[in-house]
Amino acid sequence: MFWFHCGRCGSLFQAQSGEALGRLCPHCGADPSLGIGILESMSQAATVHELGAPDFSPPAERLRQRGRKSGKTHNAKWLILRIVGGWLLVLAVIVLVARLLWPPDPFQRKPAVPLVSMNEDSLLLNEALPTCIGAFSGFLSAGTPEARNQYVLAPVSTALRMARFYDLNSLADIDTNTISLTARAVFNVPGGKAIETHWMTPNGKTLDAVFRQEHDEWRLDWEDFARYSDCPWSLFLSGNGDSDAEFRLLARERLAEERKDSETISVVLYAPRFGHPQDVGYQSPEFLISRNSRSGKLLDAAFQLTRDGKRVFNAQLADLNPEGMIRVRVKIRRSNENTERTFEVLEVLACHWYSVDDPGVEPAVSDGAGAQD
Repeated sequence: MFWFHCGRCGSLFQAQSGEALGRLCPHCGADPSLGIGILESMSQAATVHELGAPDFSPPAERLRQRGRKSGKTHNAKWLILRIVGGWLLVLAVIVLVARLLWPPDPFQRKPAVPLVSMNEDSLLLNEALPTCIGAFSGFLSAGTPEARNQYVLAPVSTALRMARFYDLNSLADIDTNTISLTARAVFNVPGGKAIETHWMTPNGKTLDAVFRQEHDEWRLDWEDFARYSDCPWSLFLSGNGDSDAEFRLLARERLAEERKDSETISVVLYAPRFGHPQDVGYQSPEFLISRNSRSGKLLDAAFQLTRDGKRVFNAQLADLNPEGMIRVRVKIRRSNENTERTFEVLEVLACHWYSVDDPGVEPAVSDGAGAQD
C-alpha cells in the first residue's frame, strides 16, 4: 500500500501501486492523477510520509502506540539516571577510601587572618599613630620649653612645671630625622586609651613615650617622658631644695626572700637615666616601710606583678626597667637632726610614672595607715 495525493480535492488516500492509475479518489470520486505519473505520485507520497502523514488508525490503536513510545522514553530516562547515580556512588567510595588511606596533614598551614579581623586597638593604633609621631617629632624639634608645651598633655597646668624642670635639667638634644620607632601598643588607663611607643637613636639611646587623647588631639604624656620630679634627685639627697618633694624613681626590694615574713619591706630608690633605662643613677639610703601601710601594700603588689612578668594597666610592650625594679612616684621628706640627714617615705603615690592619679595596682586591703621608716 502507498499513499496517493488527489490532484482534484487535495485529499490523501491509500491504494496498491498497481491500482493507482485506474482508481478514483475515494473522497471526491474524480480521477486523482491529472496526468501525473505513478512515479511522481509515489515521490509525493514518500515526501508526505517523511513529513509525517496523518494517522488514520483507530483511536484505541493510536493510544496503544503512544503508550509504547512513552514507556520506551521513560525506561531510557531511568537507565540514564541509574548510570549517573552509579558513577556518583563509585566516586564517593573512591574519595572515602582516599581519606582513610591518606588523612589530611594536621600541620597544614592555616590561611592568614584577613585584615578585616583586626581588633579595635589595632584600628585605633593605625589611625592615631601618625598623629602621635607628629606630636613627638614636634616636641623634640622645639628649641624651648614654651614651644614644646603645645605638644603635651594639659599644657596650661604643665607649663610652669616644664619651665622649672628645664631650669634644673638640660633639654634632650635628639635629631628627629635619625630616631626610629621600634615598638608600639595600645593599653588602657583610667579615663581612656593610651598609646605606648619605644624609640631608638643612632647613638644607642632608648626612649619610651606615652600618648593620650585630649580634646581630639593625641598629646605626649610629658611627666612620664621626662621622669618629672620636683627637683633633681642628686640635689635632694645632698640636702638642697625643699625638704618635702615628689619624685619619679626606680625602686628595688632588698632581701625579698629573707624578709618576706618581716613586718617591714626594705626598698632602695634610684634616679633613672634618661635614654638608658637599664642603668640607674644616684642611690638612696634604705627605707623600711610597714607592710600594713597603704604604701607598703602598694609596693608588695607592684613587686609581685613584676615577678609575674606583668605590668601595671596591663601594658603590652616589654618592660624596660632593670631586672627586679619597679617605677614609683613617691613623696619623700628630708630631715636634719643633730647634723645627721635622714629620709622618710611619706607616701607612695603610684607604681608607675604616668600622669594619672590611679596607683596602677590594688593593695590587698586598703587602709589609711601612713608609711613608716
